[in-house]
Amino acid sequence: MGVSRRMFLGTAAGGSAAVGLAALGVVGPVSSAGAAPAASGPGDVVGKVSVGYQGWFACPGDGAPINSWWHYSANGGQPPAPSNTTIVAWPDVREFSRTYHSGYANLGNGQPADLFSSYDQQTVDTHFLWMQQNGIDTAALQRFNPVGGEGPTRDAMAAKVRSAAESHGRKFYIMYDVTDWTTMQSEIKNDWTAKMKAHTASSAYATQNGKPVVCIWGFGFSDDKRPFAPAPCLDVVNWFKDQGCYVIGGVPTWWRTGDRDSRPGFIDVYHAFHALSPWLVGRIGNVGDADNFYNVATVPDLADCAAHGIDYLPCVLPGAVTLRQRAHGDFMWRQFYNMKRAGVQGIYISMFDEFNEGNQIAKTAESAAWLPTDSGMLALDEDGTACSSDYYLRLTGDGGRMLKGQIALTATRPTQPVVTGGDTVPPTAPGNLRVTAHTSNSVSLAWNAATDNVAVTGYRVMSVTGASTTPVGSTAGNVTAFTVTGLTPSTSYTYDVQALDAAGDISQPSNQVTVTTDAGAPPAGNLAAGKAISASSQTQVYFPGNANDGNPSTYWESANNAFPQWLQVDLGGSPYPVKRLVLKLPPATAWATRTQTISVQAGTSLPPATQLPNAAYTFDPASGNTVTISLPATVSARYIRLNFTANTGWPAAQIAEFEVYST
Repeated sequence: MGVSRRMFLGTAAGGSAAVGLAALGVVGPVSSAGAAPAASGPGDVVGKVSVGYQGWFACPGDGAPINSWWHYSANGGQPPAPSNTTIVAWPDVREFSRTYHSGYANLGNGQPADLFSSYDQQTVDTHFLWMQQNGIDTAALQRFNPVGGEGPTRDAMAAKVRSAAESHGRKFYIMYDVTDWTTMQSEIKNDWTAKMKAHTASSAYATQNGKPVVCIWGFGFSDDKRPFAPAPCLDVVNWFKDQGCYVIGGVPTWWRTGDRDSRPGFIDVYHAFHALSPWLVGRIGNVGDADNFYNVATVPDLADCAAHGIDYLPCVLPGAVTLRQRAHGDFMWRQFYNMKRAGVQGIYISMFDEFNEGNQIAKTAESAAWLPTDSGMLALDEDGTACSSDYYLRLTGDGGRMLKGQIALTATRPTQPVVTGGDTVPPTAPGNLRVTAHTSNSVSLAWNAATDNVAVTGYRVMSVTGASTTPVGSTAGNVTAFTVTGLTPSTSYTYDVQALDAAGDISQPSNQVTVTTDAGAPPAGNLAAGKAISASSQTQVYFPGNANDGNPSTYWESANNAFPQWLQVDLGGSPYPVKRLVLKLPPATAWATRTQTISVQAGTSLPPATQLPNAAYTFDPASGNTVTISLPATVSARYIRLNFTANTGWPAAQIAEFEVYST
């Protein structure tokens, strides 16, 4: 798991601008009028507002390969709760169509304490919609060590971010975080070449000076989580430059002086970057700190960068809500003001969705009504000033407009914490939800109308599966009936209904109903085609996705000499009847006959139940290198896993096509 970057170091002793700069050996007066010249013209990071995007929250049942409460719980196998949590602030989830039940008590308003998953595309789309609505230009997707258990989920997140950026006219780039990445020097190059570089083909991938943007965060920090010497770091920076990239360095606060949070001897590494973005979380916590850093860090940093032809893209942070730093936006606005008057080339917001540190600008619980009653967390109104959940998004939008000269430089915050006049009263819950009919692939529902202080504008029908709720349909106006289609025969489903009003307020859910669809003919065709697939490991470019891409000439191969290994397909959604598996290796005669020892698991949850014990299966080119495995009986399954313990043809597990059938 990637860890927090926060390091609480004392802020430097300040004083007047002249005194602060003299102490650092910078000669000349501080000027708020003369901006340092930019090394680069406007692009997707210079002249723009970027945000750090973690995208690292997952929940069991969301389809993520990591299959845990990733970054929500200390014990990811159990739901987050007061005694098992890694978050310090609570997200506003009203705009997410799918949420997951936590172990916390209900919110202060009685609604369930549900959380979002970053793995749901609609979540990422909603986040990028917020960026679009608030003039946030670019998102830096954080990519921690992708070699290991988190890798497949992080790979998928890159694709989801790409899709959302393309859909909402935003830019994105990859920001590698080298924290705890011991073998970073070679693996970061392999990861870029084999995986991440492909995303630069997207029209949404950020460029600067005609080059794709890459950031490397963590070189030169003096803590033991990033113990690299200067030489391998410089090698990596120059390698990315040789690949034609515009390379940003996420560097220590005191990079220029080479002390405190910076290791000495790194100045040549820092000066090798095209742009520098010094880290600021944990260094400042109030307006006075922000003004001091303007004097002792921002202005002299900017001068050093200008002298070396480097773009300067410093951090602006909203403040940790749990530490009561935000001062209803005054703390963040002072940073925007200081950065603009210093003449910085761009701004990096840390962070968009950092609910683990409480430095997020994403929509957040605005009052105790939107917090779990047993959480002990603080809401945005912690200092007594009411703030809407989107306040820091709107504040960032205004800060970006000031950076770009669209509004005048001002020390007075123009953004109001609450936009007055909005309706905040949700409708009542719909009543008497009931099943009126069902077939093998459909369920018809009806309910009693809800009421609202203004008007009910429609209803959202939700499917409830374990800890998650997923929208399956909606109605407009006063329509109080809906038929859910596309269901699986002989399968149990649970539903509830929510009412909505024009302001976007959502009611408490109705009562739940559970119904089983009628029996029907088993589904035809290969159920595994194009579905989510994961593996215990992989070698080089032989990814798990090769095993269900419909092309028998591509294949998955596990790590060599490392049995046992596994390959698993997630059929998604409701379970399917599963009876037969077809396994293939490439048909080329060069693939000589080999025997692999395989056991089969299949079931509706993880880990799936064992269906067939270890057995030897021979793949022979004479018969198309194809093996068919029939289960003893038809199994209702979402997850099918193959476990490999031996291969006579190669010291690794190998599969070109993993097909699943109902008959």
